Amino acid sequence: MSWGTDLWDQFENLDKHTQWGIDFLERYAKFVKERLEIEQAYAKQLRSLVKKYCPKRSKDDEPRFTSCLSFYAILNELNDYAGQREVVAEEMGHKVYGELMRYSQDLKGERKHHLQEGRKAQQYLDQCWKHMDNSKKKFERECKEAEKSQMMYERLDNDINATKSEVEKAKSQLYLRQHMAEESKNEYAAQLQNFNGEQWKHFNQAIPQIFTNLQNMDERRTVKLGEMYRSFAEVERRVVPIVSKCLEGMVTAAKNVDERRSLIHKATADLKGFWIVVESFKSGFEPPGDFPFEDFSQNIQRTGSDSTIGTPKTEGGKPDPKHAISRTKNKLWLFGKKPKAPTLEDLSHLPPEQRRKKLQQRIDELNKELQKEQDQRDALNKMKDVYEKNPQMGDPGSLQPKISETICNMEKLRSEIHKNESWLAEVEGKHGSRSERRSSADVNHHAPHGRESPEGSYTDDHSQEHRSPPQPDPHEFDDEFDDDDPLPAIGHCKALYSFDGSNEGTLVMNENEVLYVIEEDKGDGWTRVRKSSGEEGYVPTSYVEITMEKNSKGAVTYI
Repeated sequence: MSWGTDLWDQFENLDKHTQWGIDFLERYAKFVKERLEIEQAYAKQLRSLVKKYCPKRSKDDEPRFTSCLSFYAILNELNDYAGQREVVAEEMGHKVYGELMRYSQDLKGERKHHLQEGRKAQQYLDQCWKHMDNSKKKFERECKEAEKSQMMYERLDNDINATKSEVEKAKSQLYLRQHMAEESKNEYAAQLQNFNGEQWKHFNQAIPQIFTNLQNMDERRTVKLGEMYRSFAEVERRVVPIVSKCLEGMVTAAKNVDERRSLIHKATADLKGFWIVVESFKSGFEPPGDFPFEDFSQNIQRTGSDSTIGTPKTEGGKPDPKHAISRTKNKLWLFGKKPKAPTLEDLSHLPPEQRRKKLQQRIDELNKELQKEQDQRDALNKMKDVYEKNPQMGDPGSLQPKISETICNMEKLRSEIHKNESWLAEVEGKHGSRSERRSSADVNHHAPHGRESPEGSYTDDHSQEHRSPPQPDPHEFDDEFDDDDPLPAIGHCKALYSFDGSNEGTLVMNENEVLYVIEEDKGDGWTRVRKSSGEEGYVPTSYVEITMEKNSKGAVTYI
C-alpha cells in the first residue's frame, strides 16, 4: 500500500498526520530530558550524602576499626555509584535527547519541503483549471452571441420592410460572431486538453511522489523512535556491570566487618580488632599499686589485747604515706579527667607508649629528610666534578655555598635524630650500645610495605611476594658523621635486561646500559649502582653483568 496511490485526495489529513508524528517524537524527547534530570538530581543528592558522612578529619586521626573502614568503603562505592548515574544522565542527554532534537529539526525541514512541493503542484493544477474554465465560459458566451446574430439575420431577411443594407449588416455580424465562436471553441479545446494532461501528471506523478516522500519520512521517524528506545535502555544497561561491582564492593565491605579480623603489625603478628584500641590508646603506665595502711592511732595507748591491731610490718621500717601517694598521683587521672600538660620537645608530657610512637614517627621523618639532603649533596658533588672537568659548563665554585648549606642541614638533622633516639631509648628503657638501639629502630623503620606502621595505621597490602631492595640504615650516618663524600666505585656492570625501578630505593636502567658498582650484593639479590649522572639506587643482581676492579676487595665477575 502506498500513500501516493491510496491517499491521493488526503493531502490535508497527511499534513496533520506528519505533524502529529513530529510532535510525538518531541514529546518523547521531553520525556528523556525529564528522565535525565531525575538522574542528575539523584546523583547530586547521593554525592551530597557521601560528602556529609565522609570523615572530616585526616586519615591518621580516623579510627581504623573494620566497621569504620567498611563504612568508608561503602561511601566510596556509593560515590562511584553516583558517578554511574551521572554517566547515565550524560549519555541520555547526548545520545538520546540530543539526537532526537537534531532529528526533529531535520524532519521539520523535510516535511516543510514536501508540503511546499505539494501545494505548488496543487496551485499549478488550479491555474490550469482556471484557464480551461475561462476558455470554456468564453466559448459559451461566443456561441450565445452567434445564436443571437443568426436569429437577428433571419428575422431581417424575412422582413419585407427591412432594407438591403440592414440585411447585409446583420449578415456580416453573423459571420463575425460565428468566427469568434469558432476561435473560442478551439481555445477551449486546447485548454481542456492541457488541463487534462496536467491533471493526469498531478495525480499520477507529482502527488504520488510527494506523498511517497512523506510516507518514507514518517517510516524513518518510526524507525528512529525504535532506535532511540533501544538506546535509552542500552545507556542504562551499559552501567549495570559497574553498578553491580559497586554493590559487590558494598557487600565485600560488609563481610570485612569482623572484630577478629587480623591486621599485620610490624613483623607478622596478627592483631584482633580490639588490639587497635590498645595500640591507639595504650599509655604504658603500670596500674596503681595498693595504698599502704596509714595508722593514725599510733599515739593512742592500747591494752595488750589491742596490740594485734597494729601497723602492718614492712621492710625498711615505717612506710612513707607521702611517698606512696606521690608515686601514684600521676596515674590517678586514668580514673578521672586527664590533666592538661604543656607540649614539651621531648614529648615527656605524653604517656610512655604514646611518647614512644610519636618519637619513632619523628625519627622516621627526620631520616627521610636526611636522605633527601644526602641525595642533594651527592648530586651537587657530581655536578661540581663535571664543572671541574669541563669548565665551559659552569663554575665549580658557584656550587660550594649550596654544598656547604646542604652539609650543615645534614649535621642538624643528624643531631636531631641522635637526640630523639636518646629520648626513644630512654622511653624503651634501653641504655645499652648504639647497635641495640639501631636494631630496635630498624625493626620499625624497615618494615615491609603493606604492614602496619609504628603509629598503627593499616594498609591493604597483606603479602609481599617479591623481595624489596635493601633500604639505607638511618643510623649509618651516626657512624660516618663527617663522611660527606659519595661512595667510591668498586667496579662496573652492564645491564642484561631493562628494569623499571618501580619500588622505592631502586634505579631505572635500560638494556646494555653501563653503570658503576658502589656496593656489592650482600646476599639479598640486590646490587647498589650509580649512573654517570650521579643517580644511585639498587638493581637486581641477576639483571646485570658485573666486573669488579682488580684492586677492589673481593674482585669477581658476576653473570
